[in-house]
Amino acid sequence: MAPRLKLRDIAFFERPVQFARPFRFGAITINATPQLFVRVEIEVEGRGSAVGASAELLVPKWFDKRPELSPEQTVDELRRSLEIARGLYLAQAEFRTAFGLHALCIGAQVKACAEENIPPLAASYGPAEIDKAILDALLRAVGTSFFDGMANNIAGIDGRMSIDLTGADIAGFLKERTPLPCVAIRHTVGLDDKIEGEGGVADARENAGARYFKLKLSGDPEADASRLVCIGKELGTLKHDYKVSLDANEQYADFAALRTLMNRLDADAALRPIAARLLYIEQPMPRDVTWQTALGLLAERAFIIDEADDSYDAFLKMRPLGYRGISSKSCKGLYKSIINATRAAKWTSGAETFFVTGEDLTCQAGLAVQQDLALGAFIGIAHAERNGHHYVDGFGDTPTSEAQAFAAAHPDLYADAGQGIRLSIHDGDLLTGSLNTVGFATSVHPDWSALRPLQQPTSLWE
Repeated sequence: MAPRLKLRDIAFFERPVQFARPFRFGAITINATPQLFVRVEIEVEGRGSAVGASAELLVPKWFDKRPELSPEQTVDELRRSLEIARGLYLAQAEFRTAFGLHALCIGAQVKACAEENIPPLAASYGPAEIDKAILDALLRAVGTSFFDGMANNIAGIDGRMSIDLTGADIAGFLKERTPLPCVAIRHTVGLDDKIEGEGGVADARENAGARYFKLKLSGDPEADASRLVCIGKELGTLKHDYKVSLDANEQYADFAALRTLMNRLDADAALRPIAARLLYIEQPMPRDVTWQTALGLLAERAFIIDEADDSYDAFLKMRPLGYRGISSKSCKGLYKSIINATRAAKWTSGAETFFVTGEDLTCQAGLAVQQDLALGAFIGIAHAERNGHHYVDGFGDTPTSEAQAFAAAHPDLYADAGQGIRLSIHDGDLLTGSLNTVGFATSVHPDWSALRPLQQPTSLWE
């Protein structure tokens, strides 16, 4: 029986994060954005109180790409999503399981956000971050790790949010998990990133020895094909083999343009180094087009959804259209990742393979990267996109004492090689051993006194 809890308090904080290099994806270039921190206090029935934490970047123009909105307005949508979720969660006065609390609030959250013109993907951000902090507190109250706690379904995840799965399906999937001892990094190549020579995609000082690469696409099939040819030539200089994924971030406006690029991949010999190592293509078309467009013959290559994953039934809707995968991101909700991983395992047969991928948009060193890494390792994601170590200088503006506390508690994940404490990558892998600690993949919490309260959203109403 999963323990029951109720919330005593939810507090939000933020810290500025300056990027070490511009990151361009889709139509947006990011040079800086705040990082959110959540602190919750819960009371666990029969076990007393505990404090939990989570963290995530507040990323502009990803959750909501509507052109009429400024980057600042889309960040304020996330702040407002958090505020609405806080009110809904704190309004629940009875003891419930962690998942039961989430399930009770998520529908009202999406509805309340829709009334303020905030789309479902952004609406889910608030509950996703609160849920992670609640789980951290629950694991601490019980005195167990994320890996052991989730194997025993400590959150009480059941089938109420999925029409196709039972509680027994989910509990059985959780019980069978053996967390991966390491997860390979997938190095992101942004649209403004250097390709050739020193500092380029094949430079080990830049790619940290990665064996997997995520290549951003612009939505222009000819420009993308030319760029992929150049990337393929550079990656061909590596002394080890590699695999790639492609991510268009919804930039292919229609199916015809997407088909043009796929035809080039199939027919152009200059693209063979990429095509032969291509694992999957991520979210090429806008989410509204995606929901209505079957892939047809293009489904012979593996496609996944990311931004179109805005509900618990998204994977169900996409399967008949030819999609075989879906992304796991902590910012979209850890419970949805687990339910989708259960589906992928259940649907996979000798004839078809379905899968969940690890895609990182919002994880920085410390809480965020550790919790997302633990989630992926638990559900069996062998390689995951990791942007944080590349686009931000180590722990960024985090106080040195806080970074040192994380490094001391998780020495397999962080190291100081003379340039400050950074993510420690071992032959292209991140190690997960120290994540097996009491709490949600972390032995320490941020220095709350060094954070400022979450800024109140204003730009939505200017």
